[in-house]
Parts: sequence; C-alpha cells; structure tokens
Amino acid sequence: MPEAKKPAAKTDKAAAAPADKEARSAIEEGSECRDELPDDETVPGGQSELTGLFVERPESTTVIKGKNVTFVAKVDSSDLLRKPNMKWLKGKWLDLGSKAGKHVQFKEAYDRNSKVYTYEMSIIKVVEGDAGGYRCEVTSKDKCDSCTFEVTVEAVQEEQPANILDAFKRSGDAGEDAGDLDFSALLKKREKKARDEPKEDVDVWEILKDAKPCDYEKIAFDYGITDLRGLLKRLKKMKKVEPKKSDAFLKKLEQCYSVDKGKRTQMHVELHDPNVQVKWLKNGVEIKPSAKYVFECVGNKRTLTINKCNLSDDAAYECVVGEEKSFTEVFVKEPPVTITKLLDDVHVVVGEKVEFECEVSEEGANVKWMKDGVELTKDGKIRIKKDGKKHTLVINEATIEDIGMYYVYTNGGESKGELEVEAKELEVLQSIADLSVKACEQAMFKCEVSDEKVVGKWFKDGVEVKPGNRIKMSHIGRIHKLTIDDVKPQDEGNYTFVPEGYALSLSAKLNFIEIKIEYVPRQDPPKIHLDTSSTGSKNTIVVVAGNKLRLDVEITGEPVPTVCWMKGDTVISEAEGRVRVETRTTLSSFVIEGAERPDEGQYSIIVTNPAGEDRAELTVKIVDVPNPPENVRCMGVGEDTATITWDPPKFDGGAPIKGYLMERKKQGSSRWTKLNFEVFESTTYEAKKMIEGVFYEMRVFAVNGIGISQPSGNSKPFMPIAPTSEPTRLTVEDVTDSTCALKWRPPERVGAGGVDGYIIEWCKEGEDNWVAANKEPVDKNTYRVKGLPTGEKLLFRVVAMNIAGRSPPCTMKQSVTIREIMEYPKIRLPRQLRTKFIRKVGEKINLVIPFQGKPRPVVNWLKDGEPLENKSVGIRTSDFDTILFIRSAERDHSGTYTLSVQIDNMQDKADIHIQIVDKPGPPINVMVTDVWGFNAALEWKPPKDTGNTDITGYTIQKADKKTQGWFTVYEHNRRPSCTASDLVMGNEYSFRVFSENICGLSDEVAFSKNTAIIGKTDLEYNKPAFKERDMSSSPKFTAPLVDRVVVAGYSTAISCAVRAYPKAKIVWMKNKMIIGEDPKFLMQNNQGVLTLNIRKPSQFDGGKYSCKAINDLGEDEVECRLEVRVLKEKKEGDEEKK
Repeated sequence: MPEAKKPAAKTDKAAAAPADKEARSAIEEGSECRDELPDDETVPGGQSELTGLFVERPESTTVIKGKNVTFVAKVDSSDLLRKPNMKWLKGKWLDLGSKAGKHVQFKEAYDRNSKVYTYEMSIIKVVEGDAGGYRCEVTSKDKCDSCTFEVTVEAVQEEQPANILDAFKRSGDAGEDAGDLDFSALLKKREKKARDEPKEDVDVWEILKDAKPCDYEKIAFDYGITDLRGLLKRLKKMKKVEPKKSDAFLKKLEQCYSVDKGKRTQMHVELHDPNVQVKWLKNGVEIKPSAKYVFECVGNKRTLTINKCNLSDDAAYECVVGEEKSFTEVFVKEPPVTITKLLDDVHVVVGEKVEFECEVSEEGANVKWMKDGVELTKDGKIRIKKDGKKHTLVINEATIEDIGMYYVYTNGGESKGELEVEAKELEVLQSIADLSVKACEQAMFKCEVSDEKVVGKWFKDGVEVKPGNRIKMSHIGRIHKLTIDDVKPQDEGNYTFVPEGYALSLSAKLNFIEIKIEYVPRQDPPKIHLDTSSTGSKNTIVVVAGNKLRLDVEITGEPVPTVCWMKGDTVISEAEGRVRVETRTTLSSFVIEGAERPDEGQYSIIVTNPAGEDRAELTVKIVDVPNPPENVRCMGVGEDTATITWDPPKFDGGAPIKGYLMERKKQGSSRWTKLNFEVFESTTYEAKKMIEGVFYEMRVFAVNGIGISQPSGNSKPFMPIAPTSEPTRLTVEDVTDSTCALKWRPPERVGAGGVDGYIIEWCKEGEDNWVAANKEPVDKNTYRVKGLPTGEKLLFRVVAMNIAGRSPPCTMKQSVTIREIMEYPKIRLPRQLRTKFIRKVGEKINLVIPFQGKPRPVVNWLKDGEPLENKSVGIRTSDFDTILFIRSAERDHSGTYTLSVQIDNMQDKADIHIQIVDKPGPPINVMVTDVWGFNAALEWKPPKDTGNTDITGYTIQKADKKTQGWFTVYEHNRRPSCTASDLVMGNEYSFRVFSENICGLSDEVAFSKNTAIIGKTDLEYNKPAFKERDMSSSPKFTAPLVDRVVVAGYSTAISCAVRAYPKAKIVWMKNKMIIGEDPKFLMQNNQGVLTLNIRKPSQFDGGKYSCKAINDLGEDEVECRLEVRVLKEKKEGDEEKK
C-alpha cells in the first residue's frame, strides 16, 4: 500500500465526529507539514512519469478568516487512455478526499468537446488551522503531474460585541442549530493572563500517604495530576501491606494466566484441609465439570483445566473454599490474522464481472476492502462474500471508473491487486447497403451489431435524423432499422448510423429514381369478399383462448385499395406484434397470436381507392374455461354428512356453465378424493360417508363446453359431527329482584366435537316465547341472568352449542319467582380470632372473615373506635368475605379492630384483638447485693420496654475476670433476683442478665454494676500425682456399614465410624479390590467418621464394599452390599428409543 494513504486510513477511525469538525482537525494536523515538495521529488509508487497534464493550476492566495475560498485545476485528457485520478493533499501526505463534508467540498466536471476535466476544491468559512501548504496530484496509468500552492489566513479586526453570546458562532449554513460552536472569535480577543509566580516545591506523595482515600481526587486536582489510575497504582506500591495469611489456602491462584486461543491452560491451588470441597466460578457463575472444564483433586492440590480456550474464556475466575476466595484472570491471546493467498491483478472488458479473491489464516475473520483510501461497502454494484477462510470482492459490470488499485487489510497483514478495464470492441455483423427506390415506395436501411445493448443515432448528410410520420427508427435486439415511407426526392442523400460510445460509423446512399409514365388508369370500386359462414352466426368468429386466429379477407378493386382494420375507434397497425395485419395485393389477413380475453370485441375492415369505399363489420368472441367457483363454505354438518354450498364463477368463459365437480380431503393431507364423476348442476351439495370428529376441506371445479376451470379456494375446515345431548341438573343458585343465578352439569354425551359453550333462555310461565339471555355462548356451567321482570314466574332452559349446532334443551320443571330473598347480616368469625390474635414484629398478617346477608351488606372497619386510615393496613371485600392484611406488622398495628356489616337498619359487629409483640429491652440496675461463702446474691428491676407482652423470665450468666468466658447460671428465672452458687474461691465474678418474653431473649444485655469477690480460706489442697492414661488401642469400628439400595443416576454415600490410636490408615475396597484415585469415588475422614461418596452410580457400581482400618496395634474391617436399581419408566423409555 502506498505510504501516502496511511494518514487517511487513520483518520477514518474518527467517523463519529461531525464532518466539518473532521475536516478542520485534518487540516490543522496538516498545518505542521508546510514544506513544499521539491521539484525533483517523485510521486509515491515511483512507477509514473512526471508530465505536464495541468491546463490550469491552483494559485496561492490570502483569505480572510470566515470567508470561503475555491481552488480550480484543469487537466487535459486527450492523450489519456482512461479517466485521470485527482488527489488534493495538505502538507505532504494528508489526503483531504476522505474529509469531504460541510467544511471541505469537491466538484468535478468534464467537457466532451475539449476533453478537459475541471476539478474544484472549496474551503467553507476558513479558520486559522486551514493555513499552510497544499498540493494537488493527478495520475493516470503511466503519467502523473502535481502542483503546490499556499493558503494564508488573515484575522478580521472587529470590535468585541457587547453581548458575549454574540461571539459564540456556529459552523455551517443550516441556521442556528447547525455545525459546532466556534469560540475562536471570543478567545482571540482575550488578554493573556500573566504567568503565575513559581511556587515552592511540594512533595505530593507525602501528602497523599497521610490523606484519606476520599481526598485523593481533590489533591490530584489541586496539584495538576491527571492520571488518577497511575496515582493509585504508585500509592499501592509505596504502602507496604503485609499479606494476610489464609486459613483455607496454602497457595492461592496466580494474579493472571495468559493462554493462546485454542490452547489449554491450568490453574492450581493448595489447601490446608485435603478433604474440603472447593467451587470454581467464572464471572461469578459456578462452573460445572465437562469436557471443556476438568476438575482434578490430588491430596490437598486442586486443579482447574480449561481445554481449547476461546475468546469467551477471557474472564475472571474464582476458587471458593467456605467463605474464602482466591481470584485470578485469564487472558486469551488471539493470533493475528494473516493473508495466506494474496490478491491477483485482474484485467477485464467493460461490462464483465470482476472478482478479487484472497484467503486468510482464520475462519470468520474480519477483513477490510479499500480503493483509493476509501473503504468499500456492499451496494447494488459491489458485493463482499465470505466462505470460511476465503473472502471475495465482486464488482458487477465493470466500468472505466472502476480502474484502480484495490486493497484488503487484516489485523496481521495486507494485500493489493490492480484492476484494468478495457473498452469493449463493437463488431459489425451486417452493414447497411445502398438503396435505389422509386417515388412513393418504402426505403429501409438495416444493420446488425454484436451487442444488443448498444444504442445509436442516424444521420443524413451529417444532420441527425428525427422520427416523424414517414420516418421510423427501431431497435430490436442487435438489429437497428431506419424506415422511410413514401420516398420523396428530398430524401435522397448519404445516411449514416453511429453507435453511441464507439468510434465507428456505418454509411450508405439512398438514390431516388423518378419514372414518368402517362396512362389512363382503370378504376374499379373496392370490394370485400368476407366469408364467415363456417363460424355459425353471421360475421361472428369464435376463438378459444390461447389459440391463434388468422382471418384471410380477399380484396378487389382498381387501383389497389388501401386496407384499414379497426377495433372500435382504434386502428390496428401492420407492425409486428401479437395482434397485427398482414397485407398483400389482393389479400388482407387479420392475425391474433394466442388469443386473450381483452381481444374480444367488434372489429371493422375498411377498403378505399379513388373509385370508392367498402366496409364490413365482424365480431370476435373469445371463449375460455370458466373462472373457479367462489366462497366455498360448509352450511351444516351431521354425524357423517356435510352440506356444502358455493357461488358460481364471475366469468363463465363465454360459454354456459354445465355443472360442477367436487373434491374433498382431510385437513393436513395432500390427497384429494373426487366426490362425483358426473357433472353436478346445483350449487349446493351434500357430502356423505365422512368420519365423525375428523376435519375436512372441500374445493369445487366449474365445467363449461371448453373445459374444467382451476380449483376454487379451499373451504374452511369443518368436522362432521352431531350435536351433544342436553345439559343435566339445571338448578337455581340465587335470586334477586332482577337477576337469577343458574347452575347445571355438562351433557352426558359430548362426542368428538366437544362443547363450545351454552345458551341460556327464559320465558314467562304459560307462554312459549323463549328469550336468549346471552348472545355469545358461555364456557362455565354457571350464569346469572340479568334484566328479569320483578315478581314474574319464569321458566329457564339451557342449550349446549358446538360446531354441529344446538343440543336438545334442558328445561327447568318448576317456575321461579323473581323476588329477592332477604337475609340478615351475620359475621362468621373464625375460631382463632375469637381470642387475642398475637403476632411478632415483621410477620405478615392475613385475616379472612366470611359474612352473609342479602342484599350485599355494607362492610366497615374501625380501629379502637375510629375509622381505619393507616395506609399500611389493606382491606379487600367481596360478596362473601372481607380480608384484612398487613405485609409487615409493626407495634403500632396493635389494638382492637371492629368489623361491622349492615343492611339498612340491621347490623352485626365483631371485635378482633390484635397484639404485635417484640423482643424486650434489657433489665435495669443489676446489682450484687451480698456475697457469702461461695455464693452471691443478685437483684435487678424489670425492663422499661417489655415488648408489648409479659416478661416470662430472665437468663443470668457469670464470667470470671481471668478467662472472661460467660457461662449460664439460670434460665427462665421468673423473679427479678437470684443467688449464684458454686463460685470458685479466689476469683472475681461479674454478671449479666437478659430479659425474655414469648419472642425470645432481649437483644441488649444488662451488666452488673459491681462484682462479687470470693475470698480464700486457710485450707491447703494437696494435689494428687497425675497418672497419664494410656490411650493406645487397635482399630475398632463403632458404627458398621449398612446394606443400601439406591437408584441409578443419583449420587449416594456409605458411612461408618472407627476408633483407633494412633490414627489408623483407611483402605476402601470394592469386591475385595482396592479403590484407587478413581474420580467417581470421593473418600472423606472427619474425626473418625468415614464416608465414601459415589457420583451418579450405575448398575456396574453395585457389589460388595468394605472398609479396612489398620495401625500398629491391629486392624478391623466392616463390609456392606450396595444394590443399584434402574427406574422402571427409564427402562421403558430406553426400549422405546431402541
């Protein structure tokens, strides 16, 4: 890649900034490189030759800040084989082409006559950063040229505005909200501040050492330290902190691990206790053992192995033992992607497809395609394909503008390939020939070229020929025609065809022959000899759609008459087409290729000559198969039948409909079954011999004299099914002044169609006018009929509905009088609420209290005689009960809650006593009142806060001053005093007391204000000689192994207990074979309790297990039998799979 393009590639990464801001920053960067190119410096690449291509060069200029400036360069391309490539640069290598936007704009124009390209670069609202040296460089395949110019920016001397906001200007031309704020006008006029006097040197690190962490940021700001992260790292190194010793880990994980992608890494820890369990976490989530993550346990060493590392394994890991953790990080290094197969140069002809192909070292790697410093993306012309390691850039229909160098980049390499596009040569397959024609005859020039897409122009004696009434031009495929009707003397001349875009022309001459003959012409009036007798009705022609119609009409008359065919008022031309007229001397043929329905209509033929005119009318009728029938639907079903109806087709094809053919199929099947072989004339059909409970679909064909139509659309699926039996046990559940609640049981016989719902109907007693209570079927077996007349005696019935229709009704035998039944209000207080309801602070309270009464009573709650307004207490009331709930009880919720239910002047009340209790406070004024012998008397006062309940007792503890260990003297002591006995002589004791209620001991404790000192006496104690006991013993199992039956796939364990001194060596065996370091088994020894854990046992793990304990004094052994059973369901599932 040429070195000149690297800066442009870097600036592409700043794509998030606005376009004008990018351009300014780019120009400011380039202002550092103001050295002009020397005359003898070559253009990057070194393969092009310096030549004078510029017709006009941009000139150096001085511009006032804030104004616009435009630079113009013109290039002569008359000697170039392809379009030149123009670059505008600032300094040496800063390419401004990638910075085009609101600030820097480019234009390009081409003059075909002079073959001169004009390039313009405009800088909008110049700023100081735009000053510097610029260069424009033009290159072609083997030629290049460049020129340099300077831009000087002068400031505008303006008075500072009175309002400081006027100095805030925006870049761009779109108004107040466009561009970025430009503070340069404001900043320029401010005076520079005098330099601060040098301050005394201060050691910031000494200040930071003694400062609090919360003050670090303030100190860094005061002393100008910007790298806060580096500051913290340095402070961490300066403060030497002794590492804490871990109770669980002998050796922790390393700080970090680095591994290449696809490789394996291992992490090790060493533990104090070899029997302790560990957990491995990844980003806080526990890792389960698998083929990728392998756990190893050897003695007190634990290892985590990660196989085939990928980028998802780049994470933080933890090893957890109890409450202690060891942290580390794993960094996965991805190898750079290199290009294994480089790009090749491509040479194509205009219009051909171009493919640049390369291969990289990694599948799915990201690559970047670029041309002339601009990244290529997918559009209608360019496609980018990925296939494993292969990457392809495809350019459809290459043009001259696509010529250039193409680059592909990866993070580990790059490659380039050049594209050359040559103009396509045009081959003349048939040239035009000279013509000699007589007056009023037709002249046709015809030529054929190799490319169908080539268009061109016709010229006569150098002047372009325009189409008119006599002159027609056509282009069909590769053939170009120029037709001149009724040739006249002025049509004589040289005719030329010039293909557009090619340096080629085809010429021929038209010679006019003038013949003068004097004769007396014979004149006979024209006559049309039309015979349509074979078509049936007079002058009517019937054509089947898709067939060809050719009607030959004989014409007579002198001179030869002119024939004109018309459809209505439209003249049918003799040009080539599907509907056309072919004319010969005495015969005119009317042709329709592949007749269609729009061709139907009234046609007329008119023949004229100087002797007269003749006219004939004829009708063309197009017949076709009919359209398919419409709206096929099922009107009703039976147990094995269905009634299907449909609408006739909108178009009968021009022939009467003879009848219909029907087909049916099961839903989901693709096999159609014919229902009739003879044409069925009606539009309603009853399909029989169907299976009840199966969904079917129907379709219909229409038949006329021409043939069978396409099938109609499928009907909606329907199911042959009979209605259900009537519902049962219709009863009245409740009656009010205008409603009645009914209840019933489902039908005894439902059938395959199920029940879609129920319709409830009512009528007055003695009448037969049933009124539906619900429009839509209801799903439930209960319904309340509303809007009933008060005081009337009504009968009710229920009908079950399904896809087959209505079932027989279930009618109530006795009438129901619509009148509400009065019921006194009554509260049914649950048994547990009849006494005091006690709960602890923080518990949830949910009281459900049922009540009765008709009509619905009014429910009201009071607390301690006042309305309940506490928002933390919720009340919900239904027709039958009321609920009082508290999500988290507090002591303020204690009190008497009164519930009242009232209907008019009738009322019922109930009181609920709620007591919220908490732990009590500590006792008060604990004192040692007396000491005698080995006893001490204590007294105290009850606590001020009893926790809203009675104190049930006290707990007294003692502690001597030497050991400071607390021991309980009394529990549940009911009196506020006690005597502590059996105190040790010579010790000084202090005491503490806890209060206790139904919630437990108080959180706080009361300590005695004085101590009890037990004085020494004159007695001497002769301490007996100590005889050390021999604890040695041979191994002996205190708890044997027990036979077990376990289920396969569920982890299990067998345990026993052994006693021995010195400590015994433990050996586990299966079928008299020692179990080694098998990861399936985990052996543990905790204070003589031996456990063998078996992970997910199978039938092969069953057998005889034994445990042997051995030391120097002997050995002992126990054994058991383990049976592994497989679940019966699992076995059947495995057999079905087989």
